[in-house]
Amino acid sequence: MKTVDLFFFGTVVLMILSFIIGRWLYERSTRIKNQLRMSFIFTNITHELLTPLTILSASVSNLQKKYPGGQKEYDLMELNIQRSVRLLQQILETSKSQAGELKLLVSNGDVMQYIRETARSIQPLMDRKELTFSIECKPESMLGWIDTDKLDKIIFNLLSNSVKYTPKGGRVTVEVNTNKRFDHVIIHITDTGVGIPPEKMKHLYTRFYDGEYRKNRTYGTGLGLALTRDLVYLHKGGINCTSVVGEGTVFTIDLPIHKEAFMPSEIDEKNQISFEIPEHVIADLPQVENIVEEVMETTDENASRILLVEDNKELLMLMKQLLHHHYNVMTANNGREALEIIQSNPFDIIVSDVMMPEMDGYELTTRIKQDSNLQHLPVILITARVQEEDDRQALMKGADDIIHKPFKLSDLQLRIDNMIANRQRIQPEASNLSTETENSEPTDNLTPSEREFMNRAIKCIEENMIDSDYDRDAFAADMHISASTLYNKLRQLTGMNVSSFIRDTRIKAACKMAKENPELRVSDIAYHVGFRDPKYFATSFKRVMGCQPKEYFDKLRGISND
Repeated sequence: MKTVDLFFFGTVVLMILSFIIGRWLYERSTRIKNQLRMSFIFTNITHELLTPLTILSASVSNLQKKYPGGQKEYDLMELNIQRSVRLLQQILETSKSQAGELKLLVSNGDVMQYIRETARSIQPLMDRKELTFSIECKPESMLGWIDTDKLDKIIFNLLSNSVKYTPKGGRVTVEVNTNKRFDHVIIHITDTGVGIPPEKMKHLYTRFYDGEYRKNRTYGTGLGLALTRDLVYLHKGGINCTSVVGEGTVFTIDLPIHKEAFMPSEIDEKNQISFEIPEHVIADLPQVENIVEEVMETTDENASRILLVEDNKELLMLMKQLLHHHYNVMTANNGREALEIIQSNPFDIIVSDVMMPEMDGYELTTRIKQDSNLQHLPVILITARVQEEDDRQALMKGADDIIHKPFKLSDLQLRIDNMIANRQRIQPEASNLSTETENSEPTDNLTPSEREFMNRAIKCIEENMIDSDYDRDAFAADMHISASTLYNKLRQLTGMNVSSFIRDTRIKAACKMAKENPELRVSDIAYHVGFRDPKYFATSFKRVMGCQPKEYFDKLRGISND
C-alpha cells in the first residue's frame, strides 16, 4: 500500500507540476506574442508619424524660399519638428529592442574624440540651466570600434537625465578612461543632482516607470534609461549606477572597443567613425531664448497685466507674441520663479502650465489661492492631461479655468479675454462717478475689511490731494503695503489700476469742490486736486465724467444757485 500511495502521490505531483509549467510556458508564449504584436504596432505607428513630419519639414523649407520674412517662426517650426522626430525615433528604438530587432554595427576611429564631441553637443542644455559642465578624456585620443548611433543615444540620454535632476547652478562632469589593456572605455557621468532614493533604484531601468518626475516637477517618458541599458548591453557592455540622495548620481558605462568583441556581421570595415555634429544637437536654444526677449510689451499702462508661466521656451514665446499687442505680458519658466515675480509685480491674470520643474502649476495655484493678497487673481492652467480626474484636481487646487494641450493660441486668447471681461463686469465702473455718488461708499458689496481698506485708500489720497507728485509708490508706502499688493487689491475691488484710482479720486474731489465753491475757476480747481496742467485736467475729467469740466461745473453751479 505504501508503494501504491507513493506512486499515486508522485503522479499527482507530476501532473500539478506539468500543469504549472505548461501554464507558465503558455502565458510566456502569449506575453512574447503580445510584446511582438505591440512592438509591430509601435513600429508601424512611428513610421506613419515620421512620414508626415518629413513632409512638414519639407513644406517649411519651401515656405522659407517663397516667403522669407518669417524666419523666426520657420526656425521654431523646424526645431519642434526635429524634436518630435527624435522622440519618435526613441520610441522606435525601444520597440525594436523589445522585439530583439536592434542591430549593432561598429566602425573604427578615434573613440575619445567621438565621445568628447558628442558630449559637447549637450552644452546648450547645460548653459540654459547655468550648470558647470566639464569633459575629460584620458588619454585624449584612442582608436577603437564603436557603434556611433548607439553610443550617441547612450550619452545623450544620460546627460539629459542629469540636466533634469540637477538644480540650477549645479555641476555635471563626463570622465572617460581606459583599462590597462586599452580594449575598453569606461565612461563616468556624474552630477550634483537630487539623487535617487534606494527604493527607486530597483525600478531604474523599468520602462514607463514614473521615477521622480512628479516629485521633481520635470518631464519624462519612462523610456530613456531603459533604452540606454538595452543599448549598452547590445554593445556588449555594462552599466552601473550609484547615487546619494541630496548629493548626486554617477552612471558608469563600460564598453569593449576591440574588434574581437564583436561578430563579423556587426563590423563595418568600409566606413570610419563620422565626427559630424550629432543629430540631436540643440545649439539653437540660446537663439530661441533671444527671440523670446525680443518681444516688446504694450505701452498702455491701463492694459491688463498677464503672467505667462511655461518652461517650454518656444511655446512661451508664441504665447507672448500673440498676447503682447493687447496686454502687458511678463513671463516665468516655472512656478517658483512665477511666485517671486507675483510677489513684486501687479497682475490681473495668471496663465500657467501644469507640468514644470521646481514648482508645478498645481502648487503655484495653491500658493496663490492661499495668500489673502493674491487669492483674487484668476488662474488658467494649461495641461496635457485629459483625464477627468486631472481636471477635477486642477479645480480643487483653485484654478479658474483649464485648457488642454494641444490647443489653439486663439482659443487661449479668447479664454483670457472672457475671464478679464467677466471680472470687470462684476466690479464697479469708475465711469459711474457722479455728484450723486460723491459721498456714497465705494461699493455696497464690500466686506468690513474691504470697506476699511477702501476708506484708508481714499483718505490717503485726500490727505495728499494737492501734491501732484503723489504716485503709486508713495500711495503704497502710506498704506503700509507693497505696490503690487496695492495694485492687486484695487483691481479686485474697483477694476482700476493705481494711477486710474488716484486720478478718479481727484476728479471726484473736483466735483465736490465745484459744488461747494461755485465761484472757483476750473484752473483753480485743477491745481487744488493735484493737476499741474489744466488741459490735462480737462482731458482726464472728460474721460471720467463724459463731458468737459466747464460744462459740468456750470450745471452744478446752476443747481447750487437754485
